[in-house]
Amino acid sequence: MNKLTVKDIDVKGKRCLVRVDFNVPMKDGVITDENRINGALPTIKYLMDNGAKVILCSHMGKPHNIFNEKIKLNKKEKKAVEALPEEERAAATAEYIEKAKKDIKKFTLKPVADRLNEILGGKVTFATDTVGADACAKVAALKEGEVLILENTRFDAGEEGKDLEFCKKLAAFADVYVNDAFGTAHRSHASTAAIVEYGLVKTAVCGFLIEKELSVMADSLENPVRPFVAVLGGAKVADKLNVISNLLEKCDTLIVGGGMAYTFLKAKGYEVGTSLVDLEKIDYCNEMIAKAEKLGKELVLPIDTTIAKEFPNPIDAEIEVSVVDSDKIPADMMGLDIGDKTMELFASKVKSAKTVIWNGPMGVFENPTLAKGTIAVAKAMAEAEGATTIIGGGDSAAAVAQLGFADKMSHISTGGGASLELFEGKVLPGIACLNEKD
Repeated sequence: MNKLTVKDIDVKGKRCLVRVDFNVPMKDGVITDENRINGALPTIKYLMDNGAKVILCSHMGKPHNIFNEKIKLNKKEKKAVEALPEEERAAATAEYIEKAKKDIKKFTLKPVADRLNEILGGKVTFATDTVGADACAKVAALKEGEVLILENTRFDAGEEGKDLEFCKKLAAFADVYVNDAFGTAHRSHASTAAIVEYGLVKTAVCGFLIEKELSVMADSLENPVRPFVAVLGGAKVADKLNVISNLLEKCDTLIVGGGMAYTFLKAKGYEVGTSLVDLEKIDYCNEMIAKAEKLGKELVLPIDTTIAKEFPNPIDAEIEVSVVDSDKIPADMMGLDIGDKTMELFASKVKSAKTVIWNGPMGVFENPTLAKGTIAVAKAMAEAEGATTIIGGGDSAAAVAQLGFADKMSHISTGGGASLELFEGKVLPGIACLNEKD
């Protein structure tokens, strides 16, 4: 974790290729949330102020299938094609492919470049390709203190395929490589790691965003102020197998809520009705319960549950619920949130902690009736006096922002997938490739 940052090197006059995460939400060509742009600004402004020639690259969305030899139709398209007579399927498939190619325009980074140009006072230009003629010409013309944004890296199949020729062309733009995209640090793609892994760029450092993620999250995992409480939610145990195991070794108390809690409750022999259960992971849950006991760690599960007849459809629809003890869920009912007693229990554990990390909602938080458990945990974290409180990206970050608790947290991670892999104890390629401090 001891990586060089932009402040550790001389950037004046250097072409700094900066991997940012500008995969921002868009609607009708308009950016609806600028958080990721704002998150990259400290690094960009530092490089500009110190005389660097700043070249930004990022992906946007998932246009990559368009460049594969065999374009995969989505589920809806596939179903529509399969419903047709056999002789019409080839033409219908071709039509969907052509539409996909036209739809590529929605993945352009041009709106991001335009917005960044407004923020930075007209010092930003945009290349209409990633490593083509326009990019090459504009990189060559770039002056100190100016910024160029390359077109979506995923417009080239070489990005995700780590194609050597694509990496060489991208690396040709860089005297220095700067990774400031924590949200993609768990990906080993051309622009996130491979240009350094292949030895094509020798000076590779992190920006301020990644530095903050590492200093807060990695340090809290390795050197937590105790008591250290970890809160895990979300739907499936399978998504967080290694996270559960790794956190049990590091934390003092592991709280499990959300859909994944019902597999643990089933493992304890409880009737969980029609709740979400991963039957293949029952043995694993028993192993984790035994591991917690062996290590002297506290594994806390819901003691009561908010139940309903069925999952809400649409997800935010009004729903009739009741609350029962977790070992008394009727056979024809499903658990969709933690109950009142559990909210109090979880909140008391969180408030007694000095370090808290949280990933995954406690229930179907998109529904107002089923968001109470998630709200209770968020509120408890906001009220945890003197504690370092860390939100591990994804749905938890969205929930905290939505509920108005964002400014009460010590740190909200910019990368859900990367945070989870960090919680698992995995090495992130986008960070492992960077130069170490002496």
